[in-house]
Amino acid sequence: MAVKQAANVLDLLEYFAAHQRPASLAEISARFGWPRSSAFNIISTLVERGFLYEPKPRGGYYPTPRWLALAQDVAAAEPMPEGLQELLADLAAQTQETVWIAAQSGQQAILMSVIQSRQAIRYIAEPGRRVPLHGTASGQAIMCQLPRAQVTALLKRASYTRYGSGTPMTAEEVEESMATSLARGWFRSASAFSQDLGGVSVPLPLGGRAFSVTVAGPLFRIFDRMGEIALIMQRAIERRFGPGYFADNVPQLHRLLDEAGMDLREGEKE
Repeated sequence: MAVKQAANVLDLLEYFAAHQRPASLAEISARFGWPRSSAFNIISTLVERGFLYEPKPRGGYYPTPRWLALAQDVAAAEPMPEGLQELLADLAAQTQETVWIAAQSGQQAILMSVIQSRQAIRYIAEPGRRVPLHGTASGQAIMCQLPRAQVTALLKRASYTRYGSGTPMTAEEVEESMATSLARGWFRSASAFSQDLGGVSVPLPLGGRAFSVTVAGPLFRIFDRMGEIALIMQRAIERRFGPGYFADNVPQLHRLLDEAGMDLREGEKE
């Protein structure tokens, strides 16, 4: 259950990020439908704590750099493993689709870093977005790295809501999807969480943490390319983290590189 006061502060911060200009008390009150007194209390508190200021007298309020300093301090305590941002940039350039790194957050996968596709029709995602572990390729690629008992507990507590035509609706369907994905060598979503959108995910264990990397886009463009995209992803990961990465870290997926990926690399040399 969301705490309204906390949600209001976060909504305000997202508003400034989207509009990137100062806003007056009246604008903020009107934008969110807050009583003027409530808007004043929130703004006054943030000004007093050093998170908002007035760039010009009576020119509206805007966030101070204190937000950035806090975010950097928090990130420094548990940074993303080295090389992940470069991997995302590589995959974004090769696939021209939206790409992200996800990690577990309770029953959900949270998008840690995202690079948006530049195509007009694309999968729109932002860092911090949460998706169900059991119902997405990103989440299942994370779950396959977890201890069996933990996976069982997660599936028992999952809420099997129908998001799209491809959403798994029982624990058994999730188990079957994960087994098929591991045998195939990569995970896929097709209208599982977002209708008419699909993605390809690969497990990415690094530094003792369970991540997944995903390439996603509209189904009409990505569906027939899923196998090709999976190989692009695995080859990019091995270039970044070493040729033995899958054999050492995700032995279940090593077969695909052995049987198909190696053939592709040999073809490139000819």
